[in-house]
Amino acid sequence: MRTSARTALAAGFAITAAFAAAGTARADDIKVVSTIGVKPALPELVAQFERGSGHKVSIVWGNAATLKSRYLEGEQADVAVLTAAAIDDLTKAGKVVGRVDLARSGMGIGVKAGAAKPDISSPEALKRALLAAKSIAYSSQGASGIYFVTVIERLGITAEVKAKHKDTAGAVGELLAAGEADIGIQQIPELAAVPGVEVVGPFPGELQVITVFSAALDSKAKDNEAAKAFVKFISAPAAAAAYKAKGLDPT
Repeated sequence: MRTSARTALAAGFAITAAFAAAGTARADDIKVVSTIGVKPALPELVAQFERGSGHKVSIVWGNAATLKSRYLEGEQADVAVLTAAAIDDLTKAGKVVGRVDLARSGMGIGVKAGAAKPDISSPEALKRALLAAKSIAYSSQGASGIYFVTVIERLGITAEVKAKHKDTAGAVGELLAAGEADIGIQQIPELAAVPGVEVVGPFPGELQVITVFSAALDSKAKDNEAAKAFVKFISAPAAAAAYKAKGLDPT
């Protein structure tokens, strides 16, 4: 048997085992609120889950900070997939239960495909690249953008960067691909997932931060067997390949 065939067969057995472990119930609808940080990988896992379980999953995408605020204000779902920090805040507020870590990723810099890639190999090099850029895209409400503000404060270039800031609530890479920004800052898998974008590299050295993405059940859905099966499936060992294939590091 060829290697590719053995790999596919093994993946099939792994997915079957994941469903057996999840203990699927009757067909049901599952509402998920999810950070775009896992958007490169989660749709593939959702499709596998729907095919194997008969359940239907609908996802509301957004940045973790905004989704957390909406949750605290009363919006509900069966499952929340956010940053670990956001899940912890919702847990303390009694909104969700049972945090399960899924994957992690680091911050990176992206440019439009074909554009010159700046040197970002050190904090000083990154500082020079940011000062040289005519426009810089990042989400002021997303976890990556909020952290980036602390980076430019450390580098002493807050005013210079904010003067050429291009804000977005969604994919920074879309601004890069459209030529609306010279440099974009976001989670590396998010940048890599956008056609027409090239990842320059990760934040250098001590400026890097790793974000953990986690799932939890809505506190009012803790007895929802379909929702529990979904969380178990996307956190099972068989799901690790889907995260890794999209640049996320499985936990």
